[in-house]
Amino acid sequence: MRRNQLFLPIKILNYFMLLLLFLSMILPMINILSIAFSSNKASMLPGISLWPKDFSFEGFRYIWQKENLWRPLLNSIFVSTIGSGLQTLFSAIAAFILLKKDLPFRTLILSFIMVTMMIPGELTLVSIYTLNKNLGFINTYRGLIINGLVSGFSILLLKNYFQSIPESVFEAAKIDRASELKIFRKICLPMSKPGIATVSFIAFISKWNSLMIPVTIITDQKKYTLPLILKSLVFNSSSVSGTDFVSPNAIMAAIVISTIPLILAYLVAQRYLITGMTLGSVKG
Repeated sequence: MRRNQLFLPIKILNYFMLLLLFLSMILPMINILSIAFSSNKASMLPGISLWPKDFSFEGFRYIWQKENLWRPLLNSIFVSTIGSGLQTLFSAIAAFILLKKDLPFRTLILSFIMVTMMIPGELTLVSIYTLNKNLGFINTYRGLIINGLVSGFSILLLKNYFQSIPESVFEAAKIDRASELKIFRKICLPMSKPGIATVSFIAFISKWNSLMIPVTIITDQKKYTLPLILKSLVFNSSSVSGTDFVSPNAIMAAIVISTIPLILAYLVAQRYLITGMTLGSVKG
């Protein structure tokens, strides 16, 4: 038996653990889809459902028409697209600047970026609200986009990715008298597509799923994002008009709709994600 081969009991245990992990992830998704495509009455039956009972689109019609899910969906698309685009741009610029070994206080800046990644966001909620109120960002799209716009993780990942570019490429560009901006646009960005795609995808997911910031600065329902409206539906709060009852199939339908853009984003970026994450995390 080869040294790198596992004993049969260990293999069986590994496969069993992987199976449990797979089931723990897939069963909740199947349950959500099953309830979403069930009728109002069938969705209220107790227990876990793995297949739609009394197949129906009632939940989707209700959540789209009566609860106006299209508005928070458009809000989330707008905020996540603009926010992730700006975050990727700013992170790339910061990463390019941090490549300069003669940058004053470079080590101190890198240490500060690392520290910001260690502070829990919940500890800054009061200061975030106060700052946004003073800046006039309460109940504005500007507040949703600007808050969380700078990511230490994205900066460090892109910095490590830029460092994977051979130094000879930069030296050749300098010999040709290329400006720093041209080196950034013509060399760093084109040669770092996997890293750029990874940062963009992570930023989009973060903005799309963000709940803490919207809860803190948004009270106007016209500016609700999907996480906010889902929270309101689940806890039967102000999103439900009057005494209307939101059935489980409508809530699950909202969850299904909210995941579609994430799946599409993953399909677009998947060819770059593995390369971007592995190279960006190991290069130093």
